Amino acid sequence: MHIVDLAAVPALVEPLASGRRSESGSDTPRVVASGNFATPLPLLRAVDAGLSGYRLHMLNAHGEIPSHEGVIHETAFVGPAMRRSVGLSYVPARLSLLPLLFRSALPPDIVVVHTSMPRDGSVSLGVETNVLPAAIESVRARGGLVLAQMNPAMPYTFGDAEIPMESVDYAVEVDEPLLQSVPTTPDDASRRIGEQVAARIPDGATIQLGIGLVPDSTLPGLAGRRDLRLWSETFSDGVLELDRAGALDPDTPLVSSFIFGSEQLYRWVDRNPRIRVMRTEFTNDPARICAHPNFVSINSALEVDLFVQANASRINNRIYSGFGGQNDFLVGALHSPGGQAFIALRSWHPKADVSSIIPLLGEPATSFQASAVVTEQGLAQVWGCDQSEQAARLIRHAAHPDVREELEEEARALGL
Repeated sequence: MHIVDLAAVPALVEPLASGRRSESGSDTPRVVASGNFATPLPLLRAVDAGLSGYRLHMLNAHGEIPSHEGVIHETAFVGPAMRRSVGLSYVPARLSLLPLLFRSALPPDIVVVHTSMPRDGSVSLGVETNVLPAAIESVRARGGLVLAQMNPAMPYTFGDAEIPMESVDYAVEVDEPLLQSVPTTPDDASRRIGEQVAARIPDGATIQLGIGLVPDSTLPGLAGRRDLRLWSETFSDGVLELDRAGALDPDTPLVSSFIFGSEQLYRWVDRNPRIRVMRTEFTNDPARICAHPNFVSINSALEVDLFVQANASRINNRIYSGFGGQNDFLVGALHSPGGQAFIALRSWHPKADVSSIIPLLGEPATSFQASAVVTEQGLAQVWGCDQSEQAARLIRHAAHPDVREELEEEARALGL
């Protein structure tokens, strides 16, 4: 690994902008960069200065990423920084399978990562491991570049987050705070949803939390549990509170693929031997997930129809996020002995002023066949019921009272 100044980076990547075909066989090179709350913005801007045109692949991108003519935003999970991108290249893929695409259809030419400072011959990807190890392996096999933004603010985490320094070609040192999420106080609806889910989680269960306020609202209700385990795609500050309450099994590592939260959380995970930040194809592998008895998957959605199909990806025919890991964890949980897979959401969208329980999806389904659908109205246990009983339970227990009669009429029209 060679340490260079940011000013030297454009010249390092410029050969890909001067007529040399990329490793993918295209004239447009592909840059894969850390996403979520680990976006390496200074280094990414330096890379951008050396390339006239390229595809920028990031998961759940945040911050002011390069966005101008010649830059094609590409992702399998859309974040705020790409949500309104003109010409967005959305790649539908379960996150457990995205690493396979880096070895086939989406080979990277440059990988840009945000790491800790070196320690014992390694750097750590910190709060964002995710698909990056697969991207690094792919680009090195093809003779491309791995660039690292080393930052003393990035926690040093263990597991697949640790990568040897020789895996990085060039590194720059940048000292700046990480992006943070401010914990939001749950409202009454979120608390009711969280309480109902928490009531179904026994001592000793292994839990997975999706992204959002509704899954996070489950955690306060688990403070009295004991020997809980975590195997998740991500976690935030709520897990720290569970640990302080003594709810977590102290002898079992907490496994995740990426982390985002407050500075307090980042300090807690730094060099914490209980935290394992692993690659996505490990954390999201349904075969590994189902090996944990009493696995509980908690995810959210934008809407659920009477066939228990959930849309968590699209709004008004426009991609909003993506498949993410919802399918991976739902399938793994259902195959776990005693496992449960919850879809938790509000019964009514306050902004759109519409019911979230609808007759039939007008958007592609993100997932289906959950154990139960939970809203602030109640919990509809649907797994194992025939389709008519599923619809009836959704209407009676999960739908907002103002639309139940209408949904019953629609159910009859659909043959339910």
